[in-house]
Amino acid sequence: MGAVVLFAAVSLDGFVGRDDDMPGPLFDWYGNGDVELTFSDPARPFRVTAPTAGLLREFAGRVGVMVCGRRLFDLTDGWGGVPPNGEHVVVVTHRPADDWPHRGTAPFTFAPDVPAAVERARDLAGDRDVTVSAGDVGGQALRAGLVDRVVLAQVPVVLGSGRPFFGVGGPPEIAFEDPRVVQGSRVTFLAYDVRR
Repeated sequence: MGAVVLFAAVSLDGFVGRDDDMPGPLFDWYGNGDVELTFSDPARPFRVTAPTAGLLREFAGRVGVMVCGRRLFDLTDGWGGVPPNGEHVVVVTHRPADDWPHRGTAPFTFAPDVPAAVERARDLAGDRDVTVSAGDVGGQALRAGLVDRVVLAQVPVVLGSGRPFFGVGGPPEIAFEDPRVVQGSRVTFLAYDVRR
C-alpha cells in the first residue's frame, strides 16, 4: 500500500493561498527553471530547476489518487474533469455536484467526510500514493492519523494572512522524523515522515 502524502506550496508564515484563495507568488517557482515538465495538461508545462524536476518526477510518478475539498474543486472547476495528478480525484463534500458537466464521465468520486475520502482513495490507488490537498481537508486527515508524510514546498515569502496549510485550528502535537531537503530556486522542499 502506498503512502498518504500532504503536499503543497506554503509561505514562510504557513499559508497555502491568499485570503481570496489565489496562490500569488507561491507558484512562481513553477516557471523559473530550464527543465520542462508536463503532467496532466500538456498545454501547461512547468519550467523548473533540475533539483525541483527530480523531486516532482519522483513524487508524481508514485501518485495514484488525489483527495481534495469541495472549495478547491469549485475554484478549479474540477480541473475540467482531468485529475491534476494521479488518475483519480476524491472530493470531500456535503453538497452533490450534480450540475458539474463532467459528472459521471470524469474519474472523480465524491465522499461525505475526510476518513471516507482517504479510505476510498487508498482503495483506488492500490500500491500507489494518495496525495491530500493542504488546508482544512489536509489538516483533518493529519489530525485523524491518516497522513504518512507532509511535504512543504516552502516559498520565501510572507503573505501575512490567508488559507493555513493545516486548516483552521491546526493539528494537535504530532512528531515527525528529520526531513529530506531538496533545494530548488525560490523553493525548498521539506519532506517529513510522521513519526509512528
